[in-house]
Amino acid sequence: MDKGNEYIDKVMKHKHALIFAGGIATAIIGKKLLESKTVKETCTRGMATVLSAKKDAEECFQDMKEDAEEMVIDANADVKKEIYIEDEDDEDDE
Repeated sequence: MDKGNEYIDKVMKHKHALIFAGGIATAIIGKKLLESKTVKETCTRGMATVLSAKKDAEECFQDMKEDAEEMVIDANADVKKEIYIEDEDDEDDE
């Protein structure tokens, strides 16, 4: 057990070198992964899915915007009708 602790103590004295070596290893492995055909295909599919979702969201937003504009037009028409009705009532009173 003491040998294990001694080994860990020796390794911990050089932890900066280990971190540096780990960073290099991560970069090399990461580069190999990113260059692989499987990762490229997966990323391409993911990007296609995102673009499709974006298109669907834009269409949905456009539909909601058009519906809201129609509601505003209808509301304004109702207000104008009420104004004209009130004006005709005022004329009848005279």
